[in-house]
Amino acid sequence: MEGQTGRPGTCLPTVVLPTYNERENLPSLVRAILALPEPVSVLVVDDNSPDGTGLIADGLASECERVSVIHRRGKLGLGTAYVAGFRALLSSGADLVLTMDADFSHHPRYIPAMLDRSRQFDVVIGSRYVPGGGTRSWGLHRQLLSRTANAVARTALGLQPHDCTAGFRCYHRRVLEAIPLGAIVAEGYSFLVEMLYRIQASGYRIGEVPIIFEDRRDGTSKISRMEILKAMRTVARLGVERAGLAPAGAPGKRGRAAPGAGGRPGPPEG
Repeated sequence: MEGQTGRPGTCLPTVVLPTYNERENLPSLVRAILALPEPVSVLVVDDNSPDGTGLIADGLASECERVSVIHRRGKLGLGTAYVAGFRALLSSGADLVLTMDADFSHHPRYIPAMLDRSRQFDVVIGSRYVPGGGTRSWGLHRQLLSRTANAVARTALGLQPHDCTAGFRCYHRRVLEAIPLGAIVAEGYSFLVEMLYRIQASGYRIGEVPIIFEDRRDGTSKISRMEILKAMRTVARLGVERAGLAPAGAPGKRGRAAPGAGGRPGPPEG
């Protein structure tokens, strides 16, 4: 099944929600987003979920013109879902594009703060690892895994944000237009690391807003051992590129940088 239900709005900030088997979470999440004090639209990108998430999304779109749906033929991965959403929203004229998980681990209550922060920064990250941020209902193993992944990415790639693997983000249109999305190699969750690497290398300003990341309310996690291995390969590949031992896979257009020597982005603010 492929196609689109509704059309993304052109003026409002829009949240891209990639979904695969999220029928338990999607209705309440979308309604929570629509109930925010600042109007926000939602674009669901569903990978032909066997549990009928796509049909539920269509129903939500029929109830509210601020909801639209892209149906894809199968489980094609998180990275390509983001790209599909980005391209649809760029073509419709959106100026601010947010991304978040569809399981309430990223709570909509943080969206207003991220939108406010976007007045100062080109990209805003909902961050677990700045003062005021954190996680809830995580075991020690998961905490160590997440912090280690971030430490490795920051060290190997010189990334300045504290939460490099977070999927809760707000992008300005100018960033998504400048980064050649089709040239990003990484798929799945490692797409987030490569996207951030390209953005920082292009000189864009990156800010962070503290959030509490909560474990999903319902359903099962999509992170597998294979995703972890892919992320390790992505960091290694980008590290080689950064060292000058390989050509840049996706050079971006240089944008406005935060204060810092030589036009390089300054440190992100929490």
